Amino acid sequence: MEEKEFETVEVENEKLESVVDTEAIVEDTEVPLDKNVKLMSPARMVMRRFFRSKLSIVGIIMLVALFVFCWFGPTVYTRWGEIETDYTGATDYSEFDMSEFGLQDGYYQIIVTDNGINALAKPSADHPLGTDEGGKDILIRLMYGGRLSLTISFLAVCLTSALGIILGGIAGFYGGAVDNLLMRICDMLMCLPTLPLMLIIGTVLESNGIPSEYYIYLLMGVLSLFSWPGMARLVRGQILFLREQEYMVAAEAMGYSTARRIFKHLIPNILPQIIVSMTMSLGSMILYESTLSYLGLGVKIPYASWGTMIEVISRRTDILKHNFNVWGPSGICIIIAVLAFNFIGDGLRDALDPKQRR
Repeated sequence: MEEKEFETVEVENEKLESVVDTEAIVEDTEVPLDKNVKLMSPARMVMRRFFRSKLSIVGIIMLVALFVFCWFGPTVYTRWGEIETDYTGATDYSEFDMSEFGLQDGYYQIIVTDNGINALAKPSADHPLGTDEGGKDILIRLMYGGRLSLTISFLAVCLTSALGIILGGIAGFYGGAVDNLLMRICDMLMCLPTLPLMLIIGTVLESNGIPSEYYIYLLMGVLSLFSWPGMARLVRGQILFLREQEYMVAAEAMGYSTARRIFKHLIPNILPQIIVSMTMSLGSMILYESTLSYLGLGVKIPYASWGTMIEVISRRTDILKHNFNVWGPSGICIIIAVLAFNFIGDGLRDALDPKQRR
């Protein structure tokens, strides 16, 4: 009996040792759970969503191409200047039907020289996109015009956004009479016909002898003063929701100043919506600038902008019909710029959407 009990004890000990060894092996080979989880920061998640969108990539490529063309193009293409005129002299051959004068010989050809200015030249090695009616190279003017159009649009959007963020933040944070006053101002500005006002203001500036090179800057500044209500309403609506959150109650209990609570705790939390709104507004500002220049209220000749380069077709229908190289490239650049900003804005809107789970 004792030998059987002893053997039973030895068997049980061997089983216990095997169980212990198995547990030790499992503990050695088991990987901690936190090693299997890859943490991703919110910024990295947003960038991943953004670059996953094909339209966003297309928009970035288009925008980068425009900036390289406008800012680095003049350093490569140095043959002509923005306001330089080609005086090589364009020779026109005009034919007259002499049979109207009783002659039977048909046509008689005479040579007319257009004052030595090579106007409306076709694309060639000297002028890859030809020349305009003033004999200026279209390609170099397209580059400098893009610089001006994009710069003015960026400045106008930044000014509009700054006014909208400040006034919308004040209205949403304080509420009450301040909110009512600012929102009624917004209502009045949104009811004003912007484009007719721009025409009136441009006429007033011209009649008062304001230098023409400053027209577009002044007009876009005035346009920014009329365009901030949209941004202000967006910021106000978000702040009305966020100001009741627990972290804002804690910030008030800690004695933080009003400016710090607004611009350090509230505005950063609505920054995604602000960025998307600014991106979408850039396309609209480019169209506004082009429209004002097309109506003769923008940059004056000899300087160029994309809208000014299209304006010629409003005066000369023959150029509209027969010289696509004069106005077509600037119109294509406007389309590319507007589409690029809209594609990027759509991508940012989807990437910054908190409801997206991927």
